[in-house]
Amino acid sequence: MIRYECDKCGRRLAHDDPQHYIVKIEVYAAASPLHIDDSAAGRDIDRELSQLIEDLHRADPDEIEDRTYRAFRFDLCGDCQRDLLKAPLGLRLDR
Repeated sequence: MIRYECDKCGRRLAHDDPQHYIVKIEVYAAASPLHIDDSAAGRDIDRELSQLIEDLHRADPDEIEDRTYRAFRFDLCGDCQRDLLKAPLGLRLDR
């Protein structure tokens, strides 16, 4: 049997509990517009790509993921869900 608990306060949750909420958060790098100009002429693109691949092989995979994409999933009870909706990211929203 799968047991759920609130990831914020630890309260035990039943799977069919109407006060069981799931929060999903995605954090990813914003795409910047591609800028191509005359400075690309004369550059050794193959060498730059090889260097980038070499750098990626030496880099920490978690750091690469943190800088590009990370997803989170949390189970919350009703009280913690209401708190989250009032202040997502700790920012107070006045409605």
